Amino acid sequence: MSYAHPYRGLRVLDLGQGVAAPYCAQLLAIYGAEVIKVEPPEGDWGRSLGTTYAGRQSAVSAVFNRGKKSLVLDLRKEEARAVARRLAVQADVLIEGFRPGVAARLGLGYESLKTENPRLLYVSVSGFGQSGPYAARPCSDSAAQAFSGLIHAARGPDGTPHKSTAILSDVSTGLYAYQAVATALYARRDAAEGRWIDVSLMTGSAALLGHKLAEAMLEGGAPRLLNAPAGVYKTADGWIMITLVREDQFRKLCAILGQPALAEDPLFATFAQRADHIDRLVPIIRDLLLADTTDAWLAKLRAADLICDRINDFGDWLKDGHVQAVGAAVSTEHPGVGTVHVPRTPGAERASDDTIGLAPGLGQHSRSVLAAAGWSEAEIEGLIAAGAVAD
Repeated sequence: MSYAHPYRGLRVLDLGQGVAAPYCAQLLAIYGAEVIKVEPPEGDWGRSLGTTYAGRQSAVSAVFNRGKKSLVLDLRKEEARAVARRLAVQADVLIEGFRPGVAARLGLGYESLKTENPRLLYVSVSGFGQSGPYAARPCSDSAAQAFSGLIHAARGPDGTPHKSTAILSDVSTGLYAYQAVATALYARRDAAEGRWIDVSLMTGSAALLGHKLAEAMLEGGAPRLLNAPAGVYKTADGWIMITLVREDQFRKLCAILGQPALAEDPLFATFAQRADHIDRLVPIIRDLLLADTTDAWLAKLRAADLICDRINDFGDWLKDGHVQAVGAAVSTEHPGVGTVHVPRTPGAERASDDTIGLAPGLGQHSRSVLAAAGWSEAEIEGLIAAGAVAD
């Protein structure tokens, strides 16, 4: 056992597809768990999101399925369902991403499995949870961002709500599912039974909003802006982010912009007043910042200890000297795909990310997984001949 791989020896059955459930399983794999990823014959649909590379990989599948073993089961066949059930009975953790009720119909529901595996930790990741009027409703990252208020909170200057192109709902839900599993594994040391963990994109998305929900309700649904006039501004050659957290920082900003009188204007005296008159203040700051380059403004702002940074693209971030100095990104050569860059897992030992295997090809480990779980070579051949298993 080690800090890098504390879950070595833990057996995880990953029945999820896409991002949220697979990300939960992948975090367990990073920390040393053996994760068997069960896929349908056509593969996890995450394999076909975006550009598809050799080996039925996409950027999504190459990132969120690292360190797993791929087993192809056609769960429409009774023989395949029997295989999945037998693996579930041997597992410590099962993660599924079906719509509510589907796992039970496949004979893989928690209530059924716990009779044979009472200490099983069973994680269901769905759009709206296992109960309630919307439980059967289809959901996705985009829909969860819309439903939770994330898109509403991300309004542009013109008032139009904007969806984040980052898969925030999926990733946050996967993270919350992982922390629930990690907590349950700690508690299970003293518990006779496992538990059923219900995590949804709805709650995983809403949890990101933190104080915004409370703030909106306390202020009648229309809270004033925080940190005004913090925001994204265009410079002569790019874009810059400036934020303020203390009142005296506005005075410093005005001095740097060459307009100290702005700080004396009673309309802009406090955060609250600046928020109330933001439509008058922002155009002034916007025009002033266009007069010089991003680097020039950053130098002046940082000299005054103001919080600011350039708007990086992904290539800028990877090439940044600080990112490289602290090893904040991991790159691996993936056959048929190319160099895959992934941010390090925050808080993990470096070895956790450095030693994890590549995402598997579709069905790459079907035979070895079954052999290790007790199936004979003849039985495996029979399952493949029946179309229940594919390699």
